Amino acid sequence: MKNLILAAALIFATSAAAHEMTPTYPKFDLSYVEGVVVTKMKLWNRRQDVQYYEITVVDKMWEPLPFATSERLIQVDFLETVTFDVYIKKEDLKNVEYICTTSKQLKDDVLSTGVKSMICSRIAR
Repeated sequence: MKNLILAAALIFATSAAAHEMTPTYPKFDLSYVEGVVVTKMKLWNRRQDVQYYEITVVDKMWEPLPFATSERLIQVDFLETVTFDVYIKKEDLKNVEYICTTSKQLKDDVLSTGVKSMICSRIAR
């Protein structure tokens, strides 16, 4: 019984370090370009071993959809926050389900854990 309690304490005492993205349920507004909508996202990096994150927009079947942003691969230093805009054609908005960010490891990084994290925000309907 002691071993079970000790194992449970160790499991629940550890924290998972990942990145965070807000808002959880983004809403799109009209942009300055006719026929295009935009939403503002905020990404916070809690991972010391990762500095780069890839932005993707996907449908219900997790298929990538066309979108525009200033950079698809963004650099976010440890404990820093970056704000970015996601632009989508108004006619494609009905297919958009998630905006996601995925951590990217440097190819020559042999010291990190190599754990990939993906965070998605579901579009508010």
